[in-house]
Amino acid sequence: MTDEYVTLVCDDVPNDVLLLHPGTCPLDTAQVVRRLTGLSLWRSKALVDRSPVVILNRIPAETAEIAVAALRDAGGQAELRQQPESHSPSPVA
Repeated sequence: MTDEYVTLVCDDVPNDVLLLHPGTCPLDTAQVVRRLTGLSLWRSKALVDRSPVVILNRIPAETAEIAVAALRDAGGQAELRQQPESHSPSPVA
């Protein structure tokens, strides 16, 4: 049996939303994190307190830009980071 390799080409590179600092009012930032992630307010606050932390992982660029804007509007410092592309193909069974 031989291994076959397939390379998938995607138009949209997955992005991460990184919260660098919660800002002057961490509770406002935690409420935005709650809306973005669906976590409880308690878990969102715990996540915000651990910043810098990835809030959303592997999402489309347009959605990530909206999330970063919402976090910045709440007073937090956030940025969008592109996921590095993996260049090693995986075997297909």
